[in-house]
Amino acid sequence: MKTQQANRLHAHGFSLIELMIVLAILGIIAAFAYPSYTKSVRKSQRSDAEASLNQLAQVLERCYTQNFRYTGCPTVTNPAPSPATSQKGYYTLSVPALTTSTYTIQATAVASGPQINDTGCTTMSLDNTGNKTPAACWP
Repeated sequence: MKTQQANRLHAHGFSLIELMIVLAILGIIAAFAYPSYTKSVRKSQRSDAEASLNQLAQVLERCYTQNFRYTGCPTVTNPAPSPATSQKGYYTLSVPALTTSTYTIQATAVASGPQINDTGCTTMSLDNTGNKTPAACWP
């Protein structure tokens, strides 16, 4: 009888209950951390749209300073230095409004990409006056 008690006192390792408690705690922590992590990833991937829109705006502004008009400038709808998708491929770029004195450029989340779940920020715009919409999506 004394031998069994001595073996129990010197037993090493974890019991099944202790392992289950640790797993439950890790599960609870992960349940809170994962949504926050995905939100941070989506927010950081917005920089792809910001950079692409700013690059296209610079092309249009450079053309305007040379020609005094935006029409005829390279955009995503005609041969241009910028592609129809953003630099990292999370957004498609378009120019929904282009006149001689104004422009609006737009980045829309790719339908099969991760940014489609970025609620409220799936479409970002920039115009010739520097207005950025939606404002909450821009830093």
